[in-house]
Amino acid sequence: MEQIGYTPQPQNLDAVFAALADPTRRAILSRLASGQASVNELAEPFEMSQPAVSKHLKVLERAGLVERDIDRQRRPARLKAEPMAAAVRWLEEFQRFWTSSFDELDGLLEELKDAERQNQK
Repeated sequence: MEQIGYTPQPQNLDAVFAALADPTRRAILSRLASGQASVNELAEPFEMSQPAVSKHLKVLERAGLVERDIDRQRRPARLKAEPMAAAVRWLEEFQRFWTSSFDELDGLLEELKDAERQNQK
């Protein structure tokens, strides 16, 4: 069904936001921002098993945020930040809304201050 008046969103936007909703996955992405890492390396700071970290990596892979290579015995993961750009663009639409709302609020506060100054004279 076509939604009238709505901007079409990239297909994986829901998957990106779902992947980013979990603090462990966000921490994994932050770690991968500094370079590729194996599951063992990613599991070190967490109190969870390697299979649990692998499950998080699979969610990140499905969202297109992580890519895994085969390097002999290990499968290092690396960050793919491009899908986050779609999420940022979507959020920027709301930034324009909030900026406009804050500008209106600033104007109203200035009017109230001016009125208060007039009443004090």
